[in-house]
Amino acid sequence: MSSKELARKTEVERAIDHRITQREAAHKLGITERQFRRILQRYRQEGDGGLVSRKRGKPSNRRTDAKTRDEVWQLITDPIMNGFGPTLMAEKLESKKGISLSKETVRGMMIRAGVWEAKPKKKSETHPARPRRMSRGELVQIDGSDHAWLEERGPKATLLVFVDDATSEILAAEFVPEECFFSYGDLCKRYFKERGLPKSFYSDRFSVFRDNHKGNLAYEPITQFQRALSVLDVELICASSPQAKGRVERANQTLQDRLVKEMRLLGISNYEQANQYLLAFILDYNRRFAVMPGSNVDFHRALDTTLDLDFLFSIHDFRKITKALQIHYAGKIYQIVTKHPAWYYAKQEVLITCDPTGSISAWFSGSLLTLEEIEKRPKQGAVVSSKSAKAEPLPPAYDHPWRTYGKKINGKPVLTTLLLE
Repeated sequence: MSSKELARKTEVERAIDHRITQREAAHKLGITERQFRRILQRYRQEGDGGLVSRKRGKPSNRRTDAKTRDEVWQLITDPIMNGFGPTLMAEKLESKKGISLSKETVRGMMIRAGVWEAKPKKKSETHPARPRRMSRGELVQIDGSDHAWLEERGPKATLLVFVDDATSEILAAEFVPEECFFSYGDLCKRYFKERGLPKSFYSDRFSVFRDNHKGNLAYEPITQFQRALSVLDVELICASSPQAKGRVERANQTLQDRLVKEMRLLGISNYEQANQYLLAFILDYNRRFAVMPGSNVDFHRALDTTLDLDFLFSIHDFRKITKALQIHYAGKIYQIVTKHPAWYYAKQEVLITCDPTGSISAWFSGSLLTLEEIEKRPKQGAVVSSKSAKAEPLPPAYDHPWRTYGKKINGKPVLTTLLLE
């Protein structure tokens, strides 16, 4: 007998001995008086066996029929469905086969098929939940997730994700080669044009968002991203732990599971196709997982059309003009072409901007200067003996096998020429 049936026996015997009423016994067992009287009658007729469930050892009345089980078995054992979890598998069963089963039923079938392993519940550290912001656009969590999004069909890439704190809605996302200032800048420009300016961004302490090497400086250096947001009046908050920005972290976990498998089913093999599909995926994601905000007020502000976002999200630096009207930047020399006399620009400070293509521009008092790059010729190499202390070995050719040492994509070595392309 189970513990539940033993508890019934105790109450039945107390009712037979008139120590409690049938109503009290039924209330204690959580059943109706009518059901308790049936149990009492079976106990008097059959003894302890009358308390044992009649369903024991028999198949459930709601058992899935054999034909349906065969269809489910065929889908869950398909190699293309490898790695699908029970929840996502149940959704695919309904969309592809028209079979509606609970995720726990699917989980049991997957365990029996050997494609899913029962996992014990992890004991994790408890982090108090932070209340959501009330309005959309009040706080937007941003993060980049480096992952093998195309599995073996392509190299790794980074998915930049902007998640609204009030609704868990994905506001913007894009696949980029790496997580850097220019990649965040391109996504911000598109996001600001489509939805407007949020009140604040919430990020980690990645070097794009925060300078973590201030040393003994009395002030904290400002990054290029902080400079751009300060002009737009968008506050940047850097979290002290991953758990603090848990909404975007959980979104990344969901995307690394569902998005990867959806792109596998569609046969997407490059990131251009992935970015095109991402728009449709985000619409479905927000429909499934986004929640209603606590307030109908939207904190997004309209973008000022007079602002040049391309200029704003380029790298800004300052240099001084030499007496010869030259500017030294990034190991190159640029000559200023002008009709003004030399004293007009000499020793003056100019703003240098560098765009994602590497193009350099110089600005003086808000005006764009005309620059010409001065070609730097290499010095003639001196002939020295191979035994000399000053002898330096020549660098290997660009396609020398030595250059490919240790360079791999998805665990497989690649040629340097492929990386250069």
